[in-house]
Amino acid sequence: MFCYNCGCLLSEKDFCTGCGMDVGLYKKIMSAANRFYNEALDKAKVRDLSGAVTSLRQCLKLNKNHIEARNLLGLVYFERGEVVAALSEWVISKNIKSEKNIADDYIDKVQSNPGTLDAYNQTIKKYNLALNYCQQDSQDLAIIQLKKILSVNPKFVQARQLLALLYINSGEWERAKRALDKAIAIDANNTMTLRYLKEVEEMIPIQEEQHVKKKKEAIVYRSGNDTVIQPVGKKETVGFQTLLNILIGVVIGLGITWFLVVPAKTQEVQEQANAKYREISEQMDSKTMQMNELTAQIEELTGERASLISSLEEAQKNETLIEANTNLIEAALMRMNGTGNEMAIADTLELITDTYLENQATESFKNLYSALRESIGTVVAKNCYNIGYEAFKAQDYDTAIENLERAVKYNASNGEALYNLGNAYNKKGETQKALKIYEQVIEQFPNTEKARKSKIYIKEINGE
Repeated sequence: MFCYNCGCLLSEKDFCTGCGMDVGLYKKIMSAANRFYNEALDKAKVRDLSGAVTSLRQCLKLNKNHIEARNLLGLVYFERGEVVAALSEWVISKNIKSEKNIADDYIDKVQSNPGTLDAYNQTIKKYNLALNYCQQDSQDLAIIQLKKILSVNPKFVQARQLLALLYINSGEWERAKRALDKAIAIDANNTMTLRYLKEVEEMIPIQEEQHVKKKKEAIVYRSGNDTVIQPVGKKETVGFQTLLNILIGVVIGLGITWFLVVPAKTQEVQEQANAKYREISEQMDSKTMQMNELTAQIEELTGERASLISSLEEAQKNETLIEANTNLIEAALMRMNGTGNEMAIADTLELITDTYLENQATESFKNLYSALRESIGTVVAKNCYNIGYEAFKAQDYDTAIENLERAVKYNASNGEALYNLGNAYNKKGETQKALKIYEQVIEQFPNTEKARKSKIYIKEINGE
C-alpha cells in the first residue's frame, strides 16, 4: 500500500515514513475496500452475481481507482448480459490505468466483431420494445421479442425474468419455472428471480391437484387400444338418455323409409348436388385459409421490416452514444490526471460531432463538454494561431487555414487570427470566403489597422 500524499510505500505504522502524513484512517479504508473485493470474488465464483455487484460497488465507493474491482464488475455485468454497462466499467478502468490493463483485452474482444456488437445493441432495443408491448398489453408480441433476444444473448437475466413474468401472468407455470431455472443458473442469488420462483413453485402443486381432481370426476376405461374418458353423470339422466336414443332410432328409421320410397333418379340428382356443394365448400375453405395465411405472412413480414429498420437506427444511435461518451470520459480524465496536453484534449473533444451535441447529448454531457473546452481554449487558440501563421508565411495555405480556423473557434476575440485567415483564403484564391472573413474583421474590430487593410483588400477583390 502506498501513501496517497507522496507515493511512498507504507509500513505497519499509522504514519507515512516518507512525508509524516497520518495514514491510519486511509489504511482502514483501503483494507475495507480490499475486503469487499475479496468478498465479491468469492460470490462470483459461486455465481452469486447480484451479491458480487453489491460488494464491488461498495469497494468502488471506498476506492474508485481499484482496477481489479472495476474490471471484475465489468465481467459480472457481461456475464449477466449487460454489455453496455460492462464496456463502461472497462473504459473507466482503461483511463485510470492505460498500460498493462486487462480491460484492453476485454474491450478489444467485444469491439473486434462489429456484428456481435450490433447484435448486443439490438437486444437492448428489442428489450425496450418488449417493455413497450407489455405496457400496451400485447403480451404475445412481447414474448416473441424476448425469445429473439435470448436466442442472441442467452445470458440476459433481465430478459429471462420478464419472460417468466409474462408466463406467470398467463398462468403457464411450467414455462415460467423453466425460464426462471435458466436465470438462476446464470445468477444464483438474484432476489427478483428467487421471489418469482417461489410464487411459481407454490402454484404448480395447486395446478397438479386441479388436474387430478378433473380426472377423478370422470370414468376412465379402455376399449381395445383406445382409452375412453366418460364423465360421471347423475342417475336422473339415465332415463332421458334412453328416451333420446329411442327418438334417434325412430328418426333414422323414417329416413331410411324415405329414401326407399323416393325414386332412384331423385336420389341420384340429390347426391350429385350434394357432392357439388361439398366440392365448392372445400374450395372456398381452401381459398379462405390461403388468404388468411398470406395475410398473416404479410403482417408478420411488415412487422419484421419495421423492427429491422428500428433496430438498425437504434444500433447506430447506441454506437454513436458509446463513442461520444468514451471520448468525453477520456478527455475529462486526461484533464484531471494531467496525462495529456491541451492539444490532445482538444483533438479528443473534436471527435464528438456537432450533430450529436445538438440532437442527442444530455444537458450534463453538454455542460461537461463546454467546461472542458473553456479550460483549454486559451492555450489551444494560441498554439493553433502560431502554427497557422508560420504555415501562412511558408505559403502552406491549407495548413494555415485549418489551424487559423481552429484558433478562431477556440478564441473568437483573436483578431489577428481572423485577419490572417482572410489573407490565407485570399492568397489561395478563394476570394468569396476571403470577402466574408474581411467583413467580419471590419464588423468585430472597427477603427483598427486590421479593419483598414481589410477594406483595401475588399476593394481589390471587387476591382474597385
